[in-house]
Amino acid sequence: METLQINKKDALIAHQEAGPKTKVMLENLLGKAIFLKVITERIKSFDDVLSELNMLRSDFDLSNHGLEPDDVAYRKAKLVSKALNEGWIPDWSDSSEYKYFPWFKMGSPSGVGFSYDDFDYWYTLSCVGSRLAFKSAELAKFAGELFEQEIYKPLLTIQSSENGNGTNK
Repeated sequence: METLQINKKDALIAHQEAGPKTKVMLENLLGKAIFLKVITERIKSFDDVLSELNMLRSDFDLSNHGLEPDDVAYRKAKLVSKALNEGWIPDWSDSSEYKYFPWFKMGSPSGVGFSYDDFDYWYTLSCVGSRLAFKSAELAKFAGELFEQEIYKPLLTIQSSENGNGTNK
């Protein structure tokens, strides 16, 4: 069988100019996800993140063998940020460029959870890693809501593990 190759840009142009039946045919041949324009339409799971970055789930899982849950969650969070930002890299020397992060309210209804109280005249504070920044508030909210339990909770809270292999109990 002979294999045909098509440039993604050409496929997108063909899809845009096609009639309804041809659009369905192109989507069936090449996959519907290729024609979704907005990143939040293409990402609905961590497997979608891996697909967006042309990574295999088996390779990712193998690379995490023996890691603690928070280490695996950090690696996942970096990939989520990379995929959703679509090549945008924050310029930390530009204070006028906004950077966004998911915001969480974790803890029990009794108020026990993340709490902090301090008073001082001089302090330095860093709340999140710079690799985890998003280019828009919408993307930060999207990531936080979609991956709160799977990625951000294991990243931000102490989780128990079995044999140190990164599997939650």
